[in-house]
Amino acid sequence: MDEMDATAAGSAADPRFAALPARPGKVVAIHLNYASRADQRGRRPQHPSYFFKPSSSVASSGSTIERPAGTELLAFEGEIALVIGSPARRVAQGDAWAHVAWLTAANDFGLYDLRANDKGSNVRSKGGDGYTPIGPSLIDARGVDPRSLRIRSWLNGVVVQDDTSAGMIFPLEQLVADLSQHFTLEPGDVILTGTPAGSSVAAPGDVVEVEVDVPGGPSSGRLVTTVVEGEVPFDPELGSMPAVDDLQRAEAWGSPEAAGLPAAHSSESGHLTDTGGSAADSPASVRCPVLGDELRAKLGAAPVAGLSAQLRKRGLNNVHIDGVRSLHPASPAGAAKLVGTARTLRFVPNREDLFASHGGGYNAQKRAFDAVGEGEVIVIEARGESGSGTLGDVLAIRAHARGAAGIVTDGGVRDASAVAAVGIPVYSAGAHPAVLGRKHVPWDTDVAVACGGATVEPGDVIVGDSDGVVVIPRGIVEEVVDAALAQEDEDAWIAQRVAEGHPVEGLFPMNAQWRARYDADDGGDR
Repeated sequence: MDEMDATAAGSAADPRFAALPARPGKVVAIHLNYASRADQRGRRPQHPSYFFKPSSSVASSGSTIERPAGTELLAFEGEIALVIGSPARRVAQGDAWAHVAWLTAANDFGLYDLRANDKGSNVRSKGGDGYTPIGPSLIDARGVDPRSLRIRSWLNGVVVQDDTSAGMIFPLEQLVADLSQHFTLEPGDVILTGTPAGSSVAAPGDVVEVEVDVPGGPSSGRLVTTVVEGEVPFDPELGSMPAVDDLQRAEAWGSPEAAGLPAAHSSESGHLTDTGGSAADSPASVRCPVLGDELRAKLGAAPVAGLSAQLRKRGLNNVHIDGVRSLHPASPAGAAKLVGTARTLRFVPNREDLFASHGGGYNAQKRAFDAVGEGEVIVIEARGESGSGTLGDVLAIRAHARGAAGIVTDGGVRDASAVAAVGIPVYSAGAHPAVLGRKHVPWDTDVAVACGGATVEPGDVIVGDSDGVVVIPRGIVEEVVDAALAQEDEDAWIAQRVAEGHPVEGLFPMNAQWRARYDADDGGDR
C-alpha cells in the first residue's frame, strides 16, 4: 500500500483526478452486483461480468455532467470505488484485500438512450466526459472490514439509495481476485463495484450526491454532481443515434411505475406466478407471469383443437396463429407440443435508413432472445412475410439455453435443420435462406403484436401442436383448459361407442338418452 502516496494526488496536474493518487490507468466496473438491484432487474448473475470506462470519464466532486441534447435517460448509480495500491496478478481471494489501498464514493452515470446499441460494452452509454465522478476523499482500506461499508445516494437532498457491501452478490475481495486472473491490476486502477436498488434518472438541474462510509467510522464525504443540459446533438452520419423504448425507460427509472408506464400484468388465476429472480434481463416488475406446474400440465394434455372449440364457445374466433407449422412434424408423437406465456418481438417492413439505425448493434431481435425467460414463448410479428429468416440456429440456441418454451414466427427460419436440431419447439411459416435485412427491421419488444392474423399480448398463453397454434387470454386460461379436458373425456367415450358399432346420430352430439348413459358411467370414468 506504500507504493502510492494518497497525499500526492493528481489534482495538481488535472483537477478531474483530485480525489485520486493519480490518473487511473484502468477503470473497471461490474454490471450487476447487489441483490436488491438484481431483484429489480429480475435476474441474478451466476458470475460477475465487467466493462471498462475510460479514465477521461473521471470527474471530481462539485463537477457537472451534461445530459446530451436530444436524450432523456441519464441515470445515476452510486457505487463503492476501490483504488488499487499494489500490483495484483493471480492473487487468491484471501489475499486480495491487501492490494486495495483506498476506497471512496463513485457515481457510475449511464445514458440509457445509447445502451441498447452498446451490447453491454457501455463504451458510449457510460464512457462520456464526466460520467465517473469519484471522491471527494479517500478512506484508508487498512483495518476496514470490506463487508461493513455503507453506500448512500441522494437526489435533490432525498435519500434514494441505501445499502451495504454485505448486500453484494460478489464480495469486494472476489472482484479483485477475479480481475487479477485476467490482467494485472496496477497501482491507481479503480474498480467500481456495483450499485444497489434505487438508481434512477436525473434531469438537468438535479443534484446527485453519493457517500461511502463505515457507519460510526471514516467517510468519503459527499460526492456532488449537478446535471446540466447539453446543447450539441449527436451526428447521425457518424454512428448510431440515441433511441429509447419502454424497456430502457423501466430499467433507467428502476421500475415501470417510476417511469410512468403501465404496471405489470397481474394474474387473474392463482395458477400464474411471477418469474421473480429466475427471470431474464428485464426488470422483474415488467416480467410476464409464467404458468404453474399444474396448469402447464393441463395445457400440455389438452389438444389445440379442443382449446379452439372452447374459445369459440366463448366468442373468440380470431385466436389462431395461421400459416405456421412445427419444424418437428415428423416425430413419432407428432409436432412438438408448445405451452408457455408470450414474450413478443415486432418487425416492421425493411427500409434502408431504418435498418441502418435499428438493424445493427444490440437490436430488438437480440434483446428479445436475451431477455426471454423460463417457460416463455417468443412470438414474432413478421407480417406473414416469409421471404427472409426471422431467426437462425444461434438465436434458437440462446432461447433454449434460457429455458424458453418455444418460438412462434409468421415469417421464415434460416438454418431450419440446425434450428430443428436445437430441440426447442419452433413454429414458423417455413424455411428461407435470406438474412433478416432483406425484408424486416427489428423494431420493438414486449408490445401487442399481430402474428399469423392473431393479436398476441405479452403474457397471453400460447399452445401449439400438430393442428397449429392458439392464443388464450390470461384471464380465462384455466376455465378454457378445464372445459377442453372435460370435452376430451366425453369425446373419448363417444369414440369408444362408435368403435363398438353405434351410429353417430344421437350420440355425437349426445342426446338425452346417451347423456344419461354417459353420466351413469361416471362421465366416462373421469
